[in-house]
This record gives sequence, structure tokens and C-alpha cells, in this order.
Amino acid sequence: MRGRAYTAYLIALFALIYLVPVVYTASTSPALISVGSLAGATPVACTLAVAACWGAQLAGRFWGPLVIRPFLLHVFMSTDISPTCYLGTIARRRLTYAGTATLLSACTAAYLTTDLFDHFDTALQGLAVAVGLSAVAAVAWLWGQVRSVPDNLVLASAVGAVALVVTVMSRMAPEGGGGLWLVAGVLATTATALGRAAFRSIRTVDLARLARESARASQAQAYAWTGTLHHALDLYRPEPRGLTSALIRPDGRLRGYLAQGAIRALRTPGRAIAAVMLLLIGGAVLTLGVAGPEDSLALFLWVAGSVCVYLGSGWVSETWRGLRDELTLAPLFGEWWGGALARTLAWPVVAVAVGACLGGGLAIMTQWPLHSGPLVNTVLLVAGSVVLVLGARFLREMKLHLPLELLLPIITPLGDLSGLRIVAWQFDGVVAVVIGIAVINAVPSALGATALAIGMAACCVWTGLRRTGWAHRGLLSRLRRV
Repeated sequence: MRGRAYTAYLIALFALIYLVPVVYTASTSPALISVGSLAGATPVACTLAVAACWGAQLAGRFWGPLVIRPFLLHVFMSTDISPTCYLGTIARRRLTYAGTATLLSACTAAYLTTDLFDHFDTALQGLAVAVGLSAVAAVAWLWGQVRSVPDNLVLASAVGAVALVVTVMSRMAPEGGGGLWLVAGVLATTATALGRAAFRSIRTVDLARLARESARASQAQAYAWTGTLHHALDLYRPEPRGLTSALIRPDGRLRGYLAQGAIRALRTPGRAIAAVMLLLIGGAVLTLGVAGPEDSLALFLWVAGSVCVYLGSGWVSETWRGLRDELTLAPLFGEWWGGALARTLAWPVVAVAVGACLGGGLAIMTQWPLHSGPLVNTVLLVAGSVVLVLGARFLREMKLHLPLELLLPIITPLGDLSGLRIVAWQFDGVVAVVIGIAVINAVPSALGATALAIGMAACCVWTGLRRTGWAHRGLLSRLRRV
């Protein structure tokens, strides 16, 4: 009871200090996004519905609503109770919570950013769409866990096709033809059909796989609560499969650094495909932000593209983690102090540079002539941004356990701000990218901005090496040789 009361106290305090002023400011200020005609809002609603369904399916594959504590699951499995009984009860309760949270989040976001709730008719249609969207997201979360990968691919394809058909129908309908009502009806029908099929599939769940997922989720939760979120995320990396013999040449020697990195990336094809897409999209968006006019939208695109490249740089290769593990161990074979970096970072650097350049080249060809001046300035800024992203990714991957000094309180008139420092440490790579891009944008010269980006990347690399203690050991080994 005390834990729940404290949680309710924190929620009430957050709502009173942060949520109420934000809601009041949004109600007395013009909307950031004008919905305009309802016919124009229908494609946006379809896009959001598709994104919510796909995201819920993906979340269900890793952490679904049937994941419970390992001991509790073991107790249930030891009895003669049917899995449909206890797992179905847990699923209904968690889907209710997830649907309610999604509904409140969607309504709050729409109220704060759009003018959808300014009129009664549009508000009613928007509320109906939000209810349908939350229901579809909840049942898709369960579907992603209880059904196989081919079934999830079929559902994702069907949802995309239905959204395309609804969008085309809304375009063909006259103005105010009830496009949002059509979207809400399709979402309600989809949620009902998916819910029935998903709950019927609970009895066919592989309990052994569910036990492994629950054990992994328990370990990840323990890592997250102790401040090592990166270790929790590492637990959900897919295991590499196949192509083991391809790492070795016919004469018995290992292949080159680039070939090794490419083969290791192909051993996890899902991550490799996602990395290629993120690098291409991130490079294109980054280039559009750099080449666009100097406004808030261009800066947002610049930051968003850099974050996409940052995510893709981590997914394109597994050698980042291998380097961290290798640098924290004692040098058993006396390898030259730069050999580990050259062997493990050759493929990530080349892959990220090529992917970002390809995406940026496509963006430049579609947006020629550029708004930011000569092509050289754009190339310099994009290159500096990619170098900064690589430095931030290196800083993130060299992270070990949470330093104890970060747990010391920081007493201010606003309260204890030590939590902000811990959050910044958890997401230091993203923080470095966002702050670095903001600083680069403030520099008037493209050459100076590129030099500053390289300097910040060098600081990130040096900080990452200091985290592993490898820079100190490497310097000592070189002094001993001398």
C-alpha cells in the first residue's frame, strides 16, 4: 500500500508542477499544428494507426503482456491450471492498462499540439480515432507475442494495405465526408478481430519460451533499476547465426577488417537491414537540415537525422561491444596499443560514412540548388556531423557500470537534481549528439563548425577510452617499453 501511495503522490506532484501549467499554456496559445480540413487529417490518422500497430507488434516480440516474474510463472506451470486461465487474466488486465495509457497519451498530445479539440464535431471524431488507435495498439501488443513471425508479417502488411485503401477512399470522398469516422470504424473492427484471435492463441503459447523471456526481462529490469540500462538493452540483441566459416579464408587466415565486420553484420540480418535503413534515412534528413534555410525546422531535421545515424551506427556492427569487452581485459598477448581500435572500428566507421553519404547524396540530388550556399559548406557540415555521431557512439559503447559519485544528491531550490545527471549518463550518446549539433549550428563558418565537431568527437573518444581504463594502461605499457 505504501508503494502505491508513493507512486500516486509522484503522479499528482508531476501533474501539479508540470502537466497543469503545460495544459493551461496550450489552451491559451495558438495550436502548433492546424488540422485544417478533416479530409487532410485522415491520412495522418492512418499513418499514426499503422505506426502504433507496428510498434506494438515489435514491442510484443521483445517484451509482451504475458511476461511475468519467473518465480510466479514457475508456480503457475507447476499446477494443473490451464495457461488460458492465468495468462488470459494477466493479459486482460495489462491490455486494459496499456490501452488506457495510450488513449490518455494520444488525447494529451493531440490537445497540446493541434486544434482538433477546438470544435465539438472534430473533437468527437478525434476522440473516436484515439479510442480505436489505443485498442488496436493494445491487442497488437498481445498479437506480437503470441503469434509467430510470419503471422506478424502478414498482419503488418494487411494493416499497411488497409491504411492505404482508407486513405485513397478519404481522398475520393467529398469534403467533410466522414473520413475520421471511417478510420475509427476500421480501427474498432480490426481491434475486435485481432483481440479474439490473439486471446484464442494464448492456449498455444510455448511456455518454455515464455519462461526464457520472463527470465531475460527480470534480468533486464534489474539492470535498469541499478543504473546500467545499456546492459539491459544488450540482453535483447539477437544472437548471430550462420556464416561462421566465412570469417576464415581457404588458407586458414582471418579475413580483413572490413570483411570481418561485414560478415558479422550479415550474421544478424534484421539489425543489418534496420541499420541500413536508418543510415540512409538519417543521412538524407541530416543533409536536408544542413542544406535547408536557417530556421527551427532545419535545425530539427539536422538533429533528427543525426540521431538516426547514431542509432544506425550501433546496429550496423557488433564490434563496438567486442571492443569494450576487450579493452576492459588485461592485454594477454601484448598487441600494439592501436591494433584493437583499427581492427574493431574499421568496419563501423566505413559503413556509417558510406551509408550517410549515400543518403546525403540522394537528398542533394533531389534538393538542388541548395539553400545553404556552396556545396562545399554542406559537405563539410555533413562530414563534421557524421564524425561527431561516431564519437558519441564510441562514448556510449565504452560505458561500464554506473559511477557511484553520480548517486550523490544535488540539492537546489527546485529539489534534488541528481536524477537529471543519471539520466544524462544513461543517454550520454544522444545528449552529446543533440548538444553538439546545437553548438555546431551556432558557428557561422562551415570550416570552423567542422573543426569544432572533430574536436568534440575527439573528446568523446578520449572520454570513452578513459572509461575502460585502457588509455592509462596503453600509456604505461609504452613508457615501460621505452
